[in-house]
Amino acid sequence: MMQPLDIASLTEGYASGAITPEQVLDDVFARIAARGERPVWISLASRELVTAKLADNCRRRDAGEALPLFGIPFAVKDNIDVAGLETTAACPEFAYLPERSATVIERLEAAGAIVVGKTNLDQFATGLVGTRSPYGHPTSVFDPDYISGGSSSGSAVAVAAGLVSFSLGTDTAGSGRVPAAFNNIVGLKPTKGLISTRGVVPACRSQDCVSIFAGTVDDALRVLDIAQGFDAEDVYSRRAPAGPDGDFSEDFRFGVPAEGLEFFGDNPAKALYLAAIDNLMNLGGVPVSIDFAPFLGAAKLLYEGPWVAERLASLRALDFERPDAVHPVVWDIIVRADRVSAVDAFQSFYKLADFTRQAEAEWVKMDVLLLPTTGTIYRLGEVLGDPARLNSNLGYYTNFVNLMDLAGTAVPAGFRPNGLPFGVTLLGRAFDDVRIARLADDLHRRIANPTIGGTGLPLPDSGPLAEAKRPRSRLRSSARICRASR
Repeated sequence: MMQPLDIASLTEGYASGAITPEQVLDDVFARIAARGERPVWISLASRELVTAKLADNCRRRDAGEALPLFGIPFAVKDNIDVAGLETTAACPEFAYLPERSATVIERLEAAGAIVVGKTNLDQFATGLVGTRSPYGHPTSVFDPDYISGGSSSGSAVAVAAGLVSFSLGTDTAGSGRVPAAFNNIVGLKPTKGLISTRGVVPACRSQDCVSIFAGTVDDALRVLDIAQGFDAEDVYSRRAPAGPDGDFSEDFRFGVPAEGLEFFGDNPAKALYLAAIDNLMNLGGVPVSIDFAPFLGAAKLLYEGPWVAERLASLRALDFERPDAVHPVVWDIIVRADRVSAVDAFQSFYKLADFTRQAEAEWVKMDVLLLPTTGTIYRLGEVLGDPARLNSNLGYYTNFVNLMDLAGTAVPAGFRPNGLPFGVTLLGRAFDDVRIARLADDLHRRIANPTIGGTGLPLPDSGPLAEAKRPRSRLRSSARICRASR
């Protein structure tokens, strides 16, 4: 069995002397070589660079510094700057060599983590499929005929294949959640502004988040604890207000759409969602039916409103507007900006405010919202043949989240009979990230024999950050509170 790369196992192994960071990094690079660099990676850090950073970490640790991520290997989506490695955003003509790392990278490296390389993505973080890159198409670790999800495709596969302990993605429309669902891992999408986006190539700058992929919620929370923090250099960075540190009450309320659930003909996915409802009830949750219409209304605005224009504005701000260099599907999306007027923009802002106000009435009823991460999964050939419509289907449960300023954690929720994974997402109010993640960890552990990605490794015991005790168990039938639509 391969060496587990979860943070707790590595930290314990280093402390006991059973393993060394040098051995782990040798193993990581050997695993990458055996699998092949493409299409998961766009570039790898040189062994010389990795060795130098590890030596510096050892010096700092020996001098008495606390390094909570000492020797932990991680991957970085290639729209996030890492000094000494090219940033391409999956567009070779756009590539540049940053002199300074993004704030989030600086924080993680200061804690002792080691960047292994930069991962593939849907170009300019535009897509939920993982098929819009000149560097190849990452696929689900469970079946190469099926997509990995995007845009953070390579980052998710790197974790699910057991190549790194965790990875960074970005999430504007679901890119930190959809690939998690397709690869049986955890995707933590934090509150906007909780993690700095300075040094991140923007997709929609006002809506972008840096997201975290990990095998466990505990690992994701360990990374979040270090990565978060106000950054005066990021105009969208926010200070987290003081809030509850504990868990939701034992009879927490979770929302389930009364109507509007969509599985696109994927009946096994529907069955797994119903099972997730039962599992959440068995944890003490009280299901409440909610009106999903305002959430769906907001979701439609992301690609029909001014936020498409923001993608073009981001490229213009970077002085890069070259249709010949951009993936045709990506350019077809971005070029719509020319049809969005200032009047259209304000009308969309008003619509979003209206949908958000309607949604507030639903949030009064619930503590968290339980949704499928996606209604289904597609084959690679299907997406290449119908890229726009199928991509839109994958955003059905994800596109509204950042627009409505919500936080969420995506976790595995079982497997279809054909062996493909299914995932659900728990969503909640801004800055409720930790409580949401802890409950998601409980839900993750309710499925039978949970494993990490495609490694076959069992889920380790929940660590102190994700630990949540819910002693009461309540049995209810999901059929009574969930009327799933076709």
